[in-house]
Amino acid sequence: MAESRTKRVAESRTEDVPRSSSRAPATGGFARGDVRLLSGGFLLFFLSSFGQTFFISLFSDDIRTEYELSHGTFGGLYTAATLVGAFTLVRAGHVIDHHSARAVVRVTVPPLALGAVAMALSPHVTVLFAALVLLRFFGQGMMTHTSFTLMGRWFTHQRGRAVSVATLGLNTGEALLPMLAVAVAAGVGWRSAWWGAAAVLAVAGCLLPLLFARERRPSGGTEGAAVTAATAPTWTRAEALRDPYFYLLMPAVAAPALIGNTVFFHQAYLAELRHWSPEASGSAFGAYAATTVVFNLAGGHMLDRLTALTMLPYFLLPLGCGLLVLSTADGQWSVFAFMALYGVTNGLSLSLFGATWPEVYGVGHLGAIRAVVVAVLVCAAAVGPGVSGLLIDGGVSYPGQIAAMGVHCLAASALMLRVTRRLRTRGRTSRTPLPQ
Repeated sequence: MAESRTKRVAESRTEDVPRSSSRAPATGGFARGDVRLLSGGFLLFFLSSFGQTFFISLFSDDIRTEYELSHGTFGGLYTAATLVGAFTLVRAGHVIDHHSARAVVRVTVPPLALGAVAMALSPHVTVLFAALVLLRFFGQGMMTHTSFTLMGRWFTHQRGRAVSVATLGLNTGEALLPMLAVAVAAGVGWRSAWWGAAAVLAVAGCLLPLLFARERRPSGGTEGAAVTAATAPTWTRAEALRDPYFYLLMPAVAAPALIGNTVFFHQAYLAELRHWSPEASGSAFGAYAATTVVFNLAGGHMLDRLTALTMLPYFLLPLGCGLLVLSTADGQWSVFAFMALYGVTNGLSLSLFGATWPEVYGVGHLGAIRAVVVAVLVCAAAVGPGVSGLLIDGGVSYPGQIAAMGVHCLAASALMLRVTRRLRTRGRTSRTPLPQ
């Protein structure tokens, strides 16, 4: 394995080094033509909101009441639908390596809109399950996977900033959609909110192919550590899956998805335990959105200077502290503190996860590798709410569960100190000199 990897470094060098243009790109900002592509990445992340837990969980009480489901039963249904989406993504995620962005969005947005329609109509729990599968696979799965992959491939020395701009779409969804959805549901019913989501998706399905009418080829340049990272030799998906470091990165990489979805999915139950008003708890999303946006943008600039491997050991620390506060403090202020601290971690992670995989495994098979990563994240997002719901049904303290998740964040941060140090050492020893 080591010998074959050494050979592949030399062979892949010409493939992975971005082709030089006749003029070096400006380092202070994006070119005018990049705005269209960044807008497309932004919109993909915004549309993913309709398949994200924070949006679906807004209707969890209505759904459980209408279908007479317990916390554990609905959590299990949600977990099953998410796992179906995750396993499908592993098989389908490589399409972004072989087809244009325009072709991919043409076949992924309509099924997501169909999922919203199915939620609005669902007369039976089987239709509800099918709707959840469509929303989770095409929303949380393919929308984010496509945007992350395109930003990682198209932008080399400004990859961190490109990813941070694109992921602002999700931040926008988190800030605006909960308030709008709750208002619509209160006025005309929760199913009407899903009709509104379907209408938004129908319009977006017409706009996205126009934004992705042309692909982008990254240009050369020397902008510090990020360029060095961007020229990592290409690994195939099979090689990445045989690499032990791929799995050692997962306790940290998967933590925000597992923890965030668990807390968001059971937010109504926590408010009930603590006697908090639903309106006040919902307003805490404002603190979460604000810190997410700030640290998303800051994280993009930091990544372009420091690299993803430098930042990985530290990004979970705010989330860990926020979970410990939420688990021990009964006052409603604790949910605002948690949301603000989680926003710090989430903001950093949005840029971080877009840059880590091309930095470690190159961009030649980025779509295929990222498909597995996204599937792991989706599985983590599914397992958290499902297992937590079963534990709640079994009488296990939910605040105790939150404290355990906080301890996990601190332990994963300690693990990343060792893992990233070894990955940087491996990167230095395995590289051949860049061509002059």
